[in-house]
Parts: sequence; C-alpha cells; structure tokens
Amino acid sequence: MPRKRPFSAKRKKQQLRDRRERKRGDVPTGPDSGPGSRSGSRERGNDAVPVETGDPLLPPRRHDPGRFRLQLGGPRAEALARRRRRAQEELLELLPETALELDPDAIYGPGLDFPRRPPWSFAMSSEELRVREEAAFGTFLRALREGQRPGGAEEGGTDGDDDGGDVAPFEHNLETWRQLWRVLEMSDVILLITDARHPALNVPPALATHVTRELGKGLILILNKVDLTSPAVATAWSHLLRRRFPAARVVPFTSAPRRSPAPGLQRRQKRGGGWSRAVGPRQLLEACESIVGGEVDLSSWRARLDRAEEAAARGEEEEEEEEEQQEEAGDSGEADDGDGVMAAPRQWERYRHGVLTLGCVGLPNAGKSSVLNALVGRSAVSVSRAPGRTRYFQTHFLTPRVRLCDCPGLVFPSRAPPALQVLAGVYPISQLQEPYSAVGYLASRIPLPPLLQLRPPSAAAGWTAWDICEAWAEKRGYKTAKAARNDVYRAANSILRLAAEGRLRLCLRPPGYAAQKDLWEQHPETAALAALQEQGDPGVRGSAPPGEGSTSEEEEEEEEEGESGEEVEPGEARPPATTAPNPFALLGEDEC
Repeated sequence: MPRKRPFSAKRKKQQLRDRRERKRGDVPTGPDSGPGSRSGSRERGNDAVPVETGDPLLPPRRHDPGRFRLQLGGPRAEALARRRRRAQEELLELLPETALELDPDAIYGPGLDFPRRPPWSFAMSSEELRVREEAAFGTFLRALREGQRPGGAEEGGTDGDDDGGDVAPFEHNLETWRQLWRVLEMSDVILLITDARHPALNVPPALATHVTRELGKGLILILNKVDLTSPAVATAWSHLLRRRFPAARVVPFTSAPRRSPAPGLQRRQKRGGGWSRAVGPRQLLEACESIVGGEVDLSSWRARLDRAEEAAARGEEEEEEEEEQQEEAGDSGEADDGDGVMAAPRQWERYRHGVLTLGCVGLPNAGKSSVLNALVGRSAVSVSRAPGRTRYFQTHFLTPRVRLCDCPGLVFPSRAPPALQVLAGVYPISQLQEPYSAVGYLASRIPLPPLLQLRPPSAAAGWTAWDICEAWAEKRGYKTAKAARNDVYRAANSILRLAAEGRLRLCLRPPGYAAQKDLWEQHPETAALAALQEQGDPGVRGSAPPGEGSTSEEEEEEEEEGESGEEVEPGEARPPATTAPNPFALLGEDEC
C-alpha cells in the first residue's frame, strides 16, 4: 500500500474553500478570482454590499444549492462601526405611546415598485425568456439605484440608518422573484399574508394594486398572528386596510389561538400541531365565496371545515382522505426542465377545470406556510422561525376543487428602518453583524430592563443598548470561549429572537390609534375577535397540550437549520417529565 502524502491544514482549508465555490457555481473570471482568492465568495455574509445585478447573469446551474438563497443588501463596514459606537454611548429613553404608531406611507412611499415579469409567450425559448427576465430585472435595479439618495441604508449613511429615509435592504435574487411571478400568474385569488404586529411593513401597496387592477384578480389580506396583539389593535388595522384597499377583503387569522397576552415576558408557544384550533379558516371561506360568486363549487371545503370543527370538539384530529393525498401528491411542486430553469406555467385561465387556486404571498416570516398548514389541517409544508425556509413555490390540494399555492417570502423595496426589518423577522438574525441598534430600537419602545428584570448598570445615568445586552448576558450566563467575558453579541441575538417570536411584544399601531383607543377597545368587532380567540384557545376547553410553553433554557439554542417545527416521531424516546424546581434556572417559572 503506498504511503500517504502529508496534508497540511492550509491545504485542507483551501480544499474546503474550493468545494464551497464549486457548489455555489462560482466561476473564476479574472486573475484575482483563482482558487486561493476569496473574491468569488459573494455569499459570505448578507450584510455585505449586494452584487451588481444589472449585468447579464450566468445561466443557473442544475444542482446549485444557493439558487434560492436570500440575497439582501446591507450597510458597509463604516456604518456598522458607527452604529456599534452609538449603541455604546447613546442613552435610551422610553418614547411615548404615539411612537408605536406607524404610517404605511412612511414605509412604502411614492416611487417604490417591485420587479415585474416582462411580456412573454409560449413561442419563446427558455433561453430567450431567461435573457429577457434578467434584462428587465437589471433595468429595475439600475432605476432604483439611480433614484435613491446617496448615503442611505445601502450606502451606510447615518441619517438613513435609523429613520428609513432611503431604500432598505430588499431581495436581490432573481430566482425568488420568478417564484412570485409564477404564483401570481397561476392563482385565481391572492392571499397576502400580513403579520398583525406590523401590517404597515407587510402590505406593499404596489403589489396590492398590481393584483387588483392590472391582473384583475381577487385579493384577500390575511391578518395573521392576531394572537400576538390585542384585539383592539387588530381591529384598528383591519379598518385601515379596508379604507386603503377597498377591493380587498381583510380576514383575521391565527394558527395558535389564545387569550389576550398578559404583560411581561411571554412563554414560548408551540405554533403548530393542533391545526384544527386555527381561527379564520371559515372567514376565509366566506371571503372566497364572495369573490367566486358561485363559479366554483366550494361545498367540499365547507364540509371539510364542519368535520374539522366536530373533530376538534371531540378532542380528535381530522384524518386525511386518501383521494386528496393522492391528488395532492400528483400535483405538488413544480418540475425543472433540462436546463435547470423552472418550467413556465400554463396560460392563466380563471377557475381552470372548476378549480379555485389560492396563492399565498407575502414577506418572509409572515406565516404563509403556517396558514397553509392550518387550512390543510396537517403539516403539509415545513415551517421555521428563521426567514427563508420556503425556497420555491409548491401546490397542495385542500379539496378536489380548491388548490393552495405556497410562495417563498420576498422583501420588497421599502423605506422601513432596518431595525424594524430585523424585529419583524424579515432579516435573518443569525446573519447580523451589528444587532445592537435593533436592540436600542426595541428598548426605546418597550421597557426592556423591567421586562427582563435586569440589574441597572454601574453608571446611574441610564441604559444604553450595549448595557442592556451586557446585563442580559450576565443574567443568562453567556460568556466568550477564550476570555470568559460577557458575550454581548449572543445576548443581543437572544433579545432579538425573543421579539421575533412574540415573547417580547412590539405591536405597532395605525396612525391616530392613541387618540381613539377607547373607541377601538369598545368596538363590536373587537369583542367578536376576542370571542373567536377564546373559542379556539385550548386553555378555555381544557389544559394546554404538552410542549405549549418552554423552560428558560430552551430559548434560542437551536441552530437556524434545525428550526423546522417538525413533530417528534411516535417511537422516539422522550425525557421523563418532572415537576421538581430547577435550582439553576435563571428565570422564574412565571418569567419565561
């Protein structure tokens, strides 16, 4: 047997680097793009400056694992250093309640649009269509780049960082926009999924206008996660959305109903599992019936809801019918052609073959997959707390006459503050290089130190964002590996995850809500929405299912890749439950 040649650590790193570049499909284009250069590693961090997409792109490879990866722009290193320094020096003050009011015009102002698909026909070849789409997308990016002010969010300016004065990071991956184009073409009714905590960020007016006026299709605004906000705020947002979009229907929805949230740090709630408890499927059915107007027979959907409610009343789960599963398996997903380009859908025909197609679109982490699972009644698609879990659109049959289409989330061009994008779960928290400004944005709107029960800093002047992160790291025991100092970066990520999951409630209000707060709290729709949540709350009918909460040590230790919300196999071993108190818990039982 020949003797093995020595293999150094340097060569091993080079081998792994070359392997990653081959998987991404990076091709050397110059003398500085050799195997030992890192110039081709475009995806090393999403906070980097986006790649110039105006030039013609290389044809997508068939087995490219990063084809549907999120590609969001971000600030430069100088802006990151300024934000970090400001988080260490600037004292935070709790803003008045009116600071929670957010005008949608401040997020999506005039001049902001989204990429449209250029005209096409079946006479075009796949290569011709690809070139035309890339040219249209490059033209859109160049026009948007020329129209924005210099020194904004993407250029690292100090003013645009906080007030959202310029274009915030948005989706730069053309493949993801292609998924949206196909869903809009093949759907009869568009379900725009909106997070009830900040609807102003989740409803792009350009998309709503494009669906209702240019495409002439029905639009339903799903006000999802109404359990994470008060019924009065959800009712106020519903009325505002109806005034702004008269052609759209607004439906409140939640897949994990419960009573109104109590003040303080909330317990983590397991979103998923008991899909039959969802609030809003019947209201969605009624909205679809008003749009369809009898052209499609939806009696099977109504019968399915009746069976699900009867099964939920008996404490059972509805069983899936074999015919629906077989039909769903035959039409789930979309196949690629030989060139690795998604096959073009058929020319749209309203209610083709008597089937109603509902397309679920929206921003990342708005709950599109959870809404689809709640309608289907089981875990049909994977869900995750991290944005970007859904990579490509897929179809599932709810009934033989109703088809659901799940679309990956897209970040539309907007002037939203980058910190708000992080707190809304739109921007991946794990890819942040500077999370402290987002913590400061949160601490200036909700009282973080009393909620987290933090010890005051040594300086009696007040709290800074850095002090809050350092106090939380001290309380949680987050230490660096080498020097055993407080891991402030990990603590900041932990606080942001608490806000994105809804355990720290940052619920924005519509303009003028504080002046009419009593009116909205006494509104009839507020009482009706609270009654719907209590009707689906498992705590009203009995005890909550196991796993509804979590201990203090289960906070955010999971990796982003493992947060898929999958059920435990029946034969998998579970640790025995215990009621003994944990002497090492840093949070009390009523604090997590």
